[in-house]
Amino acid sequence: MVFELMATFCYNNGTIEITPSNIVLLNHAAHYMEMDSNSSAKLNLVDQTEKFLEGINYWTWSELLQALKLCQDLLPTTNSSFLLDKVLDCLVGRITLPVMASPFTCSSNISSFQLSCDTRSTCSVRNNWSLTTWWFEDLLVLNVLSFDKVIRMMMSQKLDHATIFRFIVFRLKSGYFSVTASEKCKITEVAINLLSLLDRSSLSCRGLFDILQAVSRLKNISKFYPLKLEHLVGSMLDQATLDHLLVPSPHKNHHVYDVNLVLRLLKAFILEGSSMSRNQLRKVASLTDSYLIEVAPDIRLKPSKFAALIMVLPDPARESSDRLYQAIDMYLQVHVQLCEEVKMRLCSFVNHDKLSAEAFKHLAQNSNFPARSTLKSFITQKSKLNSSIHNHLSHAKVSSQSRFHSNAKEEQEEFDQILIYARKHGHSKEIDNLETELQGMQKVCTMMHSEISGATKSRLHGPGKARTLPKLCS
Repeated sequence: MVFELMATFCYNNGTIEITPSNIVLLNHAAHYMEMDSNSSAKLNLVDQTEKFLEGINYWTWSELLQALKLCQDLLPTTNSSFLLDKVLDCLVGRITLPVMASPFTCSSNISSFQLSCDTRSTCSVRNNWSLTTWWFEDLLVLNVLSFDKVIRMMMSQKLDHATIFRFIVFRLKSGYFSVTASEKCKITEVAINLLSLLDRSSLSCRGLFDILQAVSRLKNISKFYPLKLEHLVGSMLDQATLDHLLVPSPHKNHHVYDVNLVLRLLKAFILEGSSMSRNQLRKVASLTDSYLIEVAPDIRLKPSKFAALIMVLPDPARESSDRLYQAIDMYLQVHVQLCEEVKMRLCSFVNHDKLSAEAFKHLAQNSNFPARSTLKSFITQKSKLNSSIHNHLSHAKVSSQSRFHSNAKEEQEEFDQILIYARKHGHSKEIDNLETELQGMQKVCTMMHSEISGATKSRLHGPGKARTLPKLCS
């Protein structure tokens, strides 16, 4: 085709009709044959093509796309790079125009071009798309170099970063173009580098996890880029949901879900350090506990991996240990073959001070938890009751007008249940010692109660003035 164009140009005394469809080839041939100002005036094709390019802003959208494809095919010639920049700059300019002034037009004469606007299909699809993303499918034609150039041009022309991010995700997820494995790796690496240039607030966890999945399917990509992406995702983990984390394992003979990925994301989140707030830390802790509950029934999940998921976050991150206890209990129910030592190690992660009354009640009747763990729970509960007694007595000394607020009856019931369970597992001696100590505290409490009653008797009259002490003190 280039030969025909140049033959026509020469046989017509240096004249030819230049159009958007042949400008790229003519300009390329003119530079190659050095038909510039050093040649005769009539044969100066370089100047003629470059003058025609001054009207590029009047080209239709489809004409720009066709020129783009030709420029990419002719790379890496010098003049093709110049033309490519001109075409890309014009394309980005159209994209950044106000929606109502979008230069999009449909041309039926290039319907054979895969990404051009076909009046029967593409136009109807675009009508259903967001007005800010109508160009996504057309720009799938971009190769690695053009993709990088376009994104940077969009940023320089102040296109909304959220829209740019959605396009990057769309490009990486798209299967419209069959490219080689090497090209997929290159464009993914470019995309990950570009993500770091976008405002963090414009990124979405859903989109980032979509990119993560796309990256996981690439075998030859440099390890640096997945790690860079994981660090970015990990830093935003407080915005993630459980569905985001439930990524199928790439090795089906290992875990059901990709536990290693979640571990790396959690470590990346922790690396943020001082930049994270307490609220963010608690959100991630809650998310982690939900994930633990989901993966606990996986029979192929090793205790070491399960423990690593628990330990990756510090204990202060959890407001309550209830859901962690639930996850460990579920894990022990499924993994019945575990030895006592492993069970004890897992149970030791539960902070009994952060268990609710319901969780204590369940633990007291839980045969899955080792006996020593139950005894530890018993001691913790005893400590809570002791602390409750001291707090109420101190409160009575300071203000005789104050009311006591206690759930002593419920606490005693839970305490008794744990006590019975602990005795069943051969801890009678320890229980007897602890009960003796507790009875001594009850006597002290009774004496204090008598003193307080005598000191305040004259001032406590009528309904609403009565005081109640913990049951252990009555």
